[in-house]
Amino acid sequence: MGEGARRRITRRVMPYLFTLYVIAFLDRVNVGYARLQMDREPWFTDQVFGLGSGIFFIGYFLLEIPGGVIAEKWSARRWIARIMISWGVVAVLMGFISSASQFYVLRFLLGLAEAGFYPGVVVYLTHWFRSEDRAKTMAMFLAAIPTSNIIGAPISGLLLGVNWFGLAGWRWLFIIEGAPAIILGFVTLFYLTDWPSQAKWLPPEGREWISAELEREKQAKQKLHSYGIWEALRHREIVLLTIGYFLIVTAGYGNGFWLPALVKRLSGLSNLEVTLITTIPSCVGLLSLQLVGWSSDRSKERRLHTAVPMLAAAAGFLLAALLQNNATLAVAMLCLVSAGVHGYQPGLWSLPASFLTGAAAAATFGMMNSFGSLGGFLGPYVVGYLFEATHRSFTAGLIFLSISALSAGCFILALRPDQVKAPLPASKAYTGD
Repeated sequence: MGEGARRRITRRVMPYLFTLYVIAFLDRVNVGYARLQMDREPWFTDQVFGLGSGIFFIGYFLLEIPGGVIAEKWSARRWIARIMISWGVVAVLMGFISSASQFYVLRFLLGLAEAGFYPGVVVYLTHWFRSEDRAKTMAMFLAAIPTSNIIGAPISGLLLGVNWFGLAGWRWLFIIEGAPAIILGFVTLFYLTDWPSQAKWLPPEGREWISAELEREKQAKQKLHSYGIWEALRHREIVLLTIGYFLIVTAGYGNGFWLPALVKRLSGLSNLEVTLITTIPSCVGLLSLQLVGWSSDRSKERRLHTAVPMLAAAAGFLLAALLQNNATLAVAMLCLVSAGVHGYQPGLWSLPASFLTGAAAAATFGMMNSFGSLGGFLGPYVVGYLFEATHRSFTAGLIFLSISALSAGCFILALRPDQVKAPLPASKAYTGD
């Protein structure tokens, strides 16, 4: 049944990609923790933070579609390595900014540098894992998002308390958390393998088995319909997926960037205590991610496993807005939000690969992540704008995020089940380890 080959591939590939995404996501969102101390800077305001947080995704938007295609056509390994080195350099430079304009420029450049990483990894996983295994695989990879918060929050809290060589803690937060990306970027060139046929660490029988399985799966999809890149990008289901993803990313990043500030306002605790409390929703999100990924692969159902978590997030945002006077209940509702904004991802990212292959699938991953990234701009900016416009209240922002998540779930429910069904299972032959 190929269990031996699958285990070897998983052990080799997934822990490393998981580590890379932990670092990537931490460098993307650590500005939310840095904000707890950056507001002492004379040039820093809530609107500067909201715009600077979101402007990352403008740069991200520009290179996402070509990034996915480059990973498919050229070398995912080299593309991922280039991205990591670039974003690590920019992340470290964030520690030396001294004005709002520098903040905007480096956040924009960070988005440009990281663009293509996520679709590149998704494309890379299609070179190694069959469709029937991808929700669990995506759940393992995407577990890096809540894990980056679980690990990064206390580290960020501790770094905010240092003042080495006359530099404030928020500066060291960017410098220290950016450096590992540069190091692992060079390691990636030697550690990852682009295709199973090149994997010397996999027995010959295993290389042949996984290559044959993936080729058989590709041929089965092409017999149903062979989509070109532009045909795939105009496909009704892909358009709905892209809109739904944009809306849930709006909600997710609006929550993620402002969560430390919201928890601080609800609790009145110290910066270190706030960073520790924010790990609680992340732990819930991590559990949700794994359970939904397991359930989706077990049932071979993707659509409802994507929509239901989005609707749960919408309920969590609304209840958090209504329960702000009770910090404990509000944080509990933010745990429900976290379960939703993490839990939808394995199902969603398995949907395009259920009926697309090759460059069409790669371009689709890029387009979805590209337009979704605009939600990463919209969410933090709108929450920041509403926060100041309503006299520093989070109520309007939370309601806006609830509407975004609810709308996302509705677009996913509009998908036609017969169009996004899982492919036929591949044959099973090799059983060696």
